[in-house]
Amino acid sequence: MLRKLGRLFVIKTRFEAFLIIYALALGSSARGMVYLHDYPGFGGQLLFLATTGAVFLAGAKILDCLRLEKEVAELRAQHAASSD
Repeated sequence: MLRKLGRLFVIKTRFEAFLIIYALALGSSARGMVYLHDYPGFGGQLLFLATTGAVFLAGAKILDCLRLEKEVAELRAQHAASSD
């Protein structure tokens, strides 16, 4: 049962990754707006930039990991086919 529940939290496709990145971007921009309100001026703008920049880094990492997992699965399949 826990294994089935755990599979819900695994990103399997690029579409799922983009949905998660979009949700992260919405949250970070909302948080950035709070920073702009709480810290007017240059400091708030820097914090806003930091929150949105974090989404770019996280999104790139998510997409890289999906590509890596796909390549590893292909290599395992080739290795299993060659060892038979």
